Amino acid sequence: MSTDLTLAREPEPGPAVSRRSLLEARDVHRSFGQTPALRGAQLAVGGGEILAVMGPSGSGKSTLLHCLAGIYTPDQGEIRFDGQRIDELSDARRTELRRTAFGFVFQFGQLIPELTVSDNIAMPLLLGDVRRKEAYRRADAWLDRLGLGGLGGRRTGELSGGQAQRVAIARALVPQPKVLFADEPTGSLDSLTSETVMDLLVSTARAEGTTVVVVTHDARVAACAERTVMVRDGKVSALTEYEVAG
Repeated sequence: MSTDLTLAREPEPGPAVSRRSLLEARDVHRSFGQTPALRGAQLAVGGGEILAVMGPSGSGKSTLLHCLAGIYTPDQGEIRFDGQRIDELSDARRTELRRTAFGFVFQFGQLIPELTVSDNIAMPLLLGDVRRKEAYRRADAWLDRLGLGGLGGRRTGELSGGQAQRVAIARALVPQPKVLFADEPTGSLDSLTSETVMDLLVSTARAEGTTVVVVTHDARVAACAERTVMVRDGKVSALTEYEVAG
């Protein structure tokens, strides 16, 4: 995919992508007070797909991600995951879904600086009642996988930005989620480190078969995805057409 995407130009549809839909937003509206953020947004994400969501500041792209992840509930419309409407679930059930089926990587990692690298990665497993020994065994395996071997005992505050984001990726993927949501995962990194982090995120997600939805303003990050959509004024337009497989 070309990296010279611009926000000023209307996208031209590319070749259709056919996949069974895993995650969908159907005519989603969401406002904050009197300010509308989403105005009938529609999106289908295929199982195992790596999707980039782009758009100018204030376009609604992060709000869309939060609705897809069950953090926000729409004022109108539906959010479906694996065929089930998650916008109708209770807060407790959506929280459980985010803990078991969804993983998250944010711009600044949101690691706990008082804990070690291994503690941070193992935490989702410990919260999910995995035995301590097994949780740390799996955490250490991810350290080696993401080039962080030997850093398990360090506090996360001692890490570089790129190392910290790799820890955040490991923490997000260690529970083997079906969907990984990444909100500006390279926004605080320099260009070279951003490329390294995205390469690791994409290659690891593909190896795991994890669906990825990444919100970004950086065309270089979007170029790592299989498909890119644009959010403008609370609506989604496609750079690549999507067809849901039967």
